Amino acid sequence: MLEHNIIVIGTSAGGVEALTYLVKNLPPDLNAAVIIVLHVSSHGTSVLPKILSRASNLPVSHAQDGEAIVHGWIYVAPPDYHLLVERGYLRLTRGPKENRCRPAIDPLFRSAARAYGQRVIAVLLTGVLDDGTAGLMAVKMRRGVAIVQNPDNALYAAMPRNAIENVEDIDHIVPLSDIPSILVALVNIAMEIEPENPIPSKMEFETEIAQLNLEAIENESTRPGKPSTFGCPECGGILWEVEERNLLRFRCRTGHAYSAETLLATQSDAIEDALWIALRALEEKASLSHRMAARMQARKQTLAAQRLKEEAQSALERSAIIREVLLKDNTNTNVD
Repeated sequence: MLEHNIIVIGTSAGGVEALTYLVKNLPPDLNAAVIIVLHVSSHGTSVLPKILSRASNLPVSHAQDGEAIVHGWIYVAPPDYHLLVERGYLRLTRGPKENRCRPAIDPLFRSAARAYGQRVIAVLLTGVLDDGTAGLMAVKMRRGVAIVQNPDNALYAAMPRNAIENVEDIDHIVPLSDIPSILVALVNIAMEIEPENPIPSKMEFETEIAQLNLEAIENESTRPGKPSTFGCPECGGILWEVEERNLLRFRCRTGHAYSAETLLATQSDAIEDALWIALRALEEKASLSHRMAARMQARKQTLAAQRLKEEAQSALERSAIIREVLLKDNTNTNVD
């Protein structure tokens, strides 16, 4: 008989509140390890273990590289490191960002599925965009259990909603209040040993990338998909299309990975940055042209002054169009 004794949890926006509620309602004798990724800034410090410790019946700490996995303990990914699961211990790596995040949820779920197969319970909570969806697919490929917070109950609905739309065989879609009792029930129920599905080569490859395995990254014969026409926003390399059931993802040669939705969001950010740069350049050109026109006018160089005034007016007209686009986009922002 086997037990579900590896619980992996992923969340982003709204996650501190959700995690605090969840750990508060786990019993002190939980016969499982709980391993958490919350999207945090790569450049900041994380006080999540302290926050959760105040509510939890279980000890909570930042994971350490090579640390043994102990049941009845909660491990939290530190900033700027992927948290990966190996058989019996944890790994921290500074592998390529996935979905613009490090730590990211997909590498945690994927590595847990590879190491522990059907013993894994993966929980996806409130958040934006769709990190965690590909990881849930990996868990289900290895016969683990997938639990997703009901989007109607989530502070930010996009992350759980995207998982529901793309992962066909989620086991539980429930309000946050139901998740602790489901976890306890699953951990306490022994399950029949079933033949494990083999580890897909793509799952092996992507986990090796997160571990910064240079041999896997540089192996020309191992590519996750077919070349696309898009460039990686982080390094400029060609992105490869990776299709998994309903989900379209992208990964570059050096390992940066994006869902289609995250790639679109990244491109939108790049366009906005470019527009702000163009706006500043046009306004500076208009200001300089006006100053030069005044100097030409003072020297009685009427034609030159008129030409510079026209250039200034043209720059202001173009900058007004760009400013209108930027302000319109900002007022239409809607984050689920």
